[in-house]
Amino acid sequence: MKFVAFERAKQGTGASRRLRNSGRTPGIVYGSTSAPQLIELDHNALWHALKKEAFHASILDMELNGQSSKVLLRDYQMHPYKQLVQHIDFQRVDANTTLNMKVPLHFSGQEESEAVKTDKCTITHVATEIEVACLPANLPEFIAVDLKGLTMGKSLHLNDITLPAGCKAVTHGKKNPVLVSVVPPVVEVIAAPVAAAPADGKKGKGKK
Repeated sequence: MKFVAFERAKQGTGASRRLRNSGRTPGIVYGSTSAPQLIELDHNALWHALKKEAFHASILDMELNGQSSKVLLRDYQMHPYKQLVQHIDFQRVDANTTLNMKVPLHFSGQEESEAVKTDKCTITHVATEIEVACLPANLPEFIAVDLKGLTMGKSLHLNDITLPAGCKAVTHGKKNPVLVSVVPPVVEVIAAPVAAAPADGKKGKGKK
């Protein structure tokens, strides 16, 4: 995905405010070896780009001064109540350096699984993304997860899916986290009716 950035000469609160008033968003590009570079972007174009999943989870082509470079979106700040992007941060990508990145999971086949179709289970997506470590060239835009094989009583764990080539999951100490849980349907138990006691609460006695 490609976007256009422009050099930003001034910094500071006042300069950033004037920039936003003119329809631009201030930003910065960090690099592992080079000094941080101040940039600005067209706010409307940025606003629409942020609505796209690929802008958050893939290597981006940034055009600056007629030259293109590879970057990742690292952070952005929104106005507390306005639809306004106040600042955005990017990181330059080194083709030979492993990076850690959260990648979205795209689920499919849930309605066709035995758990849903036959056993009427409830499926809960415990995780919607996972963190992977890989070289930039191997970073996937998303990871497809087929849920057709779900059955009642068995959840889907990280080890149950196949990661793209060159990617390794980063679990931060969790051995095999759950990605999808399968909850059996609730069975309603109807209690048997209780016989009513006599009005006076006493049993009748026969005459001697």
